[in-house]
Amino acid sequence: MIKYPDDYDPILEYWNTFKQNGGKNVVSQKIYLTYKHLVWKLKHDEQDFYYSNFRGNHVIEFIENYCRHSKGKMGGKKIVLELWEKAMLAAIFGFIDSNGNRQYQRATLIIGKKNGKSLLGSAVSLYLQVADGEPGPEVYAVATKKDQAKIIWNEAKSMVRKSPDLRKIIKPKIAELDSVNFNDGVFKPLSADSDTLDGLNVHGVLMDEIHQWKNGEALYNIMADGITAREEPLIFITSTAGTVREDIYDQIYDEGVQTVNGYEQDDGYKDYRSIFFIYELDNRNEWTVPAMWKKANPGLGTIKNKTTLAEKVERAKHNHSLIKNLVCKEFNIRETSTEAWLNFEDLNNEKTFDISELKPRYGIGGIDLSATTDLTCATAIFQVPNDPHIYVKQMYWIPENSFERHIVEDKIPYDKWKDRGLIRLSQGNKVNYHEITEWFKDLQDKDDIYLYKIGYDSWSAAYLIDELNNEFGRGVTEPVIQGKKTLSSPMQSMGADLKSKLIVYNNNPILKWCLSNTSVDIDKNNNIQPAKGKSKTKRIDGVASLLDAYTIRDEYLDDYNSVI
Repeated sequence: MIKYPDDYDPILEYWNTFKQNGGKNVVSQKIYLTYKHLVWKLKHDEQDFYYSNFRGNHVIEFIENYCRHSKGKMGGKKIVLELWEKAMLAAIFGFIDSNGNRQYQRATLIIGKKNGKSLLGSAVSLYLQVADGEPGPEVYAVATKKDQAKIIWNEAKSMVRKSPDLRKIIKPKIAELDSVNFNDGVFKPLSADSDTLDGLNVHGVLMDEIHQWKNGEALYNIMADGITAREEPLIFITSTAGTVREDIYDQIYDEGVQTVNGYEQDDGYKDYRSIFFIYELDNRNEWTVPAMWKKANPGLGTIKNKTTLAEKVERAKHNHSLIKNLVCKEFNIRETSTEAWLNFEDLNNEKTFDISELKPRYGIGGIDLSATTDLTCATAIFQVPNDPHIYVKQMYWIPENSFERHIVEDKIPYDKWKDRGLIRLSQGNKVNYHEITEWFKDLQDKDDIYLYKIGYDSWSAAYLIDELNNEFGRGVTEPVIQGKKTLSSPMQSMGADLKSKLIVYNNNPILKWCLSNTSVDIDKNNNIQPAKGKSKTKRIDGVASLLDAYTIRDEYLDDYNSVI
């Protein structure tokens, strides 16, 4: 029997292998930030949760002692987990509260194909059914299609048949794994068309390959609602990237990105009940660099055949039609016309400034007006002599009537941002655009910053533009036509300046959040423009406002430099 020492800690052991920490293991930026946070949690209680070595080791010991491979050359042999797998399982199962209940109720693994995620999901499902100490556990493998839902379930069924110990307590049946005589537990596959989805009392749910789910949000919500009656349920999601856009995969992935980025921000996005392990390339171009492949494939060379992957890469180099599928399935780059604009390391700038010390005289404004439910943002960018930095000051508005709802539904700390003076409430159910004019006036009267130009979306409200012209003078406002032809060059310039830390935005968490939400829509000539997608909670208004100002700056750069 495998028994780990009482002080065994695979989280810290895995962390110490990272190249950033002097080891040899190359990991993605999101994995690095996740484990950086987990290592911090080992020493600090977060929301009254602490790490239990016993609970973290228990799931690992169960899998390695009782679960077996079901097929191939390893068929019938006991599973030996790799360090990255043990670290992930320890993180999911090891953090508990004073009552012994787990912190994490949702865990998501995004990983390149052929890294053993279905095997891992099957083993986790069996642990939830018979080893988690839960009376009458109901465990389900779900998907929008029946054959897809059975992938993990069939794997688990084969594991039971291969394991003499598991066969004693679990009875494989045609459509379920039955442990009634042991703990009244059951493990079933369910699909969206099942007539037994309502009224479930779920202890564990396995969702595999959610990138294939079409119209999957309804199914996900039903299963998520089903866990509410349990004290320590778990939704375990495993998937590669895919081609179905603006569905449940994108929703979960985007929540993961926001959560990981929020680790580095005191008032950023927080979800204390979810944890994400996102193995992916940090940049699409890394698919040709063998040293980078492990970022998306932690099992490369052991679980996953490195030679086979190298052959696929070589074929794609000579046949460009193969690249899209390759980078999507093997390296977890979402395949679409849009892709992430900047990673967190590129967009993050914690430098701050004091306007009274800089004493700028002239700035350039930018405005992004909202629909009823969106943010409205006004931006002023400015420079001072003999300083290459571009300084950013912003104000955001949100309708007062929807403020509380957005905090709850979006899980975004609008209230904290309001308390810091970064966002203002506008009375009623929409933003009063007159407040934008007043903010620009305050900028002039209190900070002594005069607006040389103000860029705005050409679809903006006409009465606001008339008001701005009357207040600051005719010719100050300039329309910015939205589209790749106008925005591509300034957006590329803005991206380069963000990466170079030349744009100093006073560590504004709202703009940082908007930047992390921004994708780019790319045409065949590599022209770009910002893209948000259809997410109900993502906002890029701060970026749009900044880009309008940046576009005008680029157009009038020589003239602007002559007045500063």
